Amino acid sequence: MFRRTPGGGADEIEKLYRPRRSQERSSAGRAGPTRRMPPAEDEPRRRPSPGGSGRGRSYDGSGRARRIREQRRRRRRTILVLLLVVLVVFPVGFYVWADSRLQRVSALEYEGRLEDQPGETYMIVGSDSREGLSDEEQQQLGTGDASGKRTDTIMVLYVPESGKPTIVSVPRDSYVEIPGIGQSKINAAFAEALGGGPTRLVQTFEQASGVRIDHYVEVGFSGFVGIVNAVGGVEMCPEQAIQDPKADLDIEAGCQQMDGETALGYVRTRATVRADLDRIQRQREFFSALISKATSPGTLLNPFRSIPLVTEGTDTFVVDEGDHLTDLAGMALAMREDPATSAVPVASTPTIAGAGSVVLWDEARSAEMFGAMQEGEPIPESAMQE
Repeated sequence: MFRRTPGGGADEIEKLYRPRRSQERSSAGRAGPTRRMPPAEDEPRRRPSPGGSGRGRSYDGSGRARRIREQRRRRRRTILVLLLVVLVVFPVGFYVWADSRLQRVSALEYEGRLEDQPGETYMIVGSDSREGLSDEEQQQLGTGDASGKRTDTIMVLYVPESGKPTIVSVPRDSYVEIPGIGQSKINAAFAEALGGGPTRLVQTFEQASGVRIDHYVEVGFSGFVGIVNAVGGVEMCPEQAIQDPKADLDIEAGCQQMDGETALGYVRTRATVRADLDRIQRQREFFSALISKATSPGTLLNPFRSIPLVTEGTDTFVVDEGDHLTDLAGMALAMREDPATSAVPVASTPTIAGAGSVVLWDEARSAEMFGAMQEGEPIPESAMQE
């Protein structure tokens, strides 16, 4: 059956079977699917990256985590930028806008002014200007329809170098020397009909008292009413009932909340025993209460009150050319320090031909008061007057 080849034998048989055995071994190696050992628990699981074929690349989730962290960082940066805008940029912009709304006049510039003095002084003038009021509003507020502009209130807020501030009322009937006019009531220095105004009023007071004025603030009837209403009214406690048809005022004695219309009549009326002197005292008390209410946290932190207050105030305040909102803020802070109140000491209220009833200052006590103000020292109690 088998043919033997010379020189063959077993070697030839081995050659015949060798290819078959190799094929069997190769087939045996491919007999089943390839299985991989699972990774160790501390080895990150490898899988194809999103969008790729997966060949030669691995993905352990760290790429997605990095993107999430980067998104969070960008979100935090955006929030910080917005906070900076709210906390810095917006207040600065609001301040610039509000400061630009202030009306300015040249009140503190005239030839021969007094030199700088210690302490700080603010002349605060309430004028009887009807500007901004319609005929109906003038009738409602009892302001009358007089033309021009005169002083209804003159006060000097004095802030010494140390000690409490003092509000000093200057009776508008004070009989003094007015540059360009001569002896007359001090409110004539402000009267437009006589060619007066803020500069002449400041000059008249400085020359009569020897006290330099550092800041000038003026507000008219309409502005006063708007500011009082913006803070939600002011509580006052008159000791007696007051009825004054001229000022459109009819109030009872005792504590009560006064709106702008009532407050205007309250600070303007003379229908009491001491007439103008009582009025001066009421003006000081009301002005202190108004500033206290306007600068209280309940007003400043309430946008429904603080924004109308800024809008009303900056729209109606008249200040010197060199004054800004920061100066008004300084005035308000000084008023919150529970300032003492006084009037320029009065000696008598005679009637002078051509001038009517006037107010004469007490020379000795007023000199004591003004001397302390010139030196930046607290005003002595002996020079104070209700």
